[in-house]
Amino acid sequence: MILYNVTTILDEEIQHEWLTWMQDQHIADMMATSCFVSHRILKVIDSPNEGVTYCMQYTAENREKYEEYKSKYAPEIQASFPQKFANKFVIYRSLMEFVD
Repeated sequence: MILYNVTTILDEEIQHEWLTWMQDQHIADMMATSCFVSHRILKVIDSPNEGVTYCMQYTAENREKYEEYKSKYAPEIQASFPQKFANKFVIYRSLMEFVD
């Protein structure tokens, strides 16, 4: 299993609107690719960063499904972030493999 983690650091003023958009639209778009079998949202409570930090985690059955997402869907989905959030967040992406 592969875990695709997207850490987003947001300006506090947009956090509620961003979270609503993630829950109503973005997660549905990600799951509609059929590349991921599950997802979860985590809020970092002891972040050393300014703003509010969330981690979106998507689980893929294998590396091939993640690569399918990355090549077929990622550019369009990543470009779909609403303009109103521009310059108000920073994103870090990482890929992890489950050990046990």
